[in-house]
Amino acid sequence: MKKINFRNLHRDLGYFYIGLIISFAISGILMNHRERWHADKYTTETKPIAIVLPAENEITDQFAENLGKSLGLEDKMRNQKIKKGNLKISFENHDIEIDIKTGKGELVSFIKTPIVSQMMKLHKNTSNWWIYYGDIFGISLIIIAFTGIIMIPSGKLSFKRRGWKLAIAGLIFPLLILIFLN
Repeated sequence: MKKINFRNLHRDLGYFYIGLIISFAISGILMNHRERWHADKYTTETKPIAIVLPAENEITDQFAENLGKSLGLEDKMRNQKIKKGNLKISFENHDIEIDIKTGKGELVSFIKTPIVSQMMKLHKNTSNWWIYYGDIFGISLIIIAFTGIIMIPSGKLSFKRRGWKLAIAGLIFPLLILIFLN
């Protein structure tokens, strides 16, 4: 039986998954900042609007959907909320924000950012085949990590002499972040 060459396994899995690793890394960074910046969509048009709003307790999801239709929006409504005196309605490709007192606001239209939106979709995809492919990818990353550990068997840069310290630091840092940010 032929002996497994961990260096070759590490290299080949790394080559095979390089595109996915880079896509996940970039889209992961962008998703970390999605509260401040929607990287997967950008503004194409901002249009002022003036609406006669009903009483605040009459502003429902149905009202928000009908308002979108009356403004010519055909995309699906995601949510609506009243925050700091403003009605905010989010659609798939549009946002509406209206001052409750004056009825004045704006309609913002978005289109998808090429390539970036497709990369971000990888993180959000929940189809069965993608989940299984993601599982295989996760297992491959574990294999890449372990083969990387044993690729340099001895010397001052080996896992036994130096690598274990970096590995522990790499494990402790996210654990501390999770403990102190929760």
